[in-house]
Amino acid sequence: MRVKAVLKSLLFAYGITGLFLLLLAFLLFQFDLGEGPVAAGIIAVYVLSCLLGGFMAGKILRKDKYLWGILVGLFYYLLLVTVSFAVQGKWDMTVSHAVTTFFMCLGGGALGGMLS
Repeated sequence: MRVKAVLKSLLFAYGITGLFLLLLAFLLFQFDLGEGPVAAGIIAVYVLSCLLGGFMAGKILRKDKYLWGILVGLFYYLLLVTVSFAVQGKWDMTVSHAVTTFFMCLGGGALGGMLS
């Protein structure tokens, strides 16, 4: 039951990511946004997706909500890094960017779990 709930929440988080990235791409082409707003938008997408995934996990499991949210954020980050590495064939992140993204994903998931 717990594994199924985490997987369902993770799939939901990646669905939200896809929708928000499509919206961000639309805004990029419509308004010719610069690099700064796009980078901020991507960060917001990561955090919001983890927050919503953690919220869903907390709603489903109803006990130790923030821990399940952290787990969703952790798996979100691991899948994000794995897919990024597989597509590019090399590590394309600085260590500081990787650590920052890691804590944003965990924090978003934990906050979502706490708010559920």
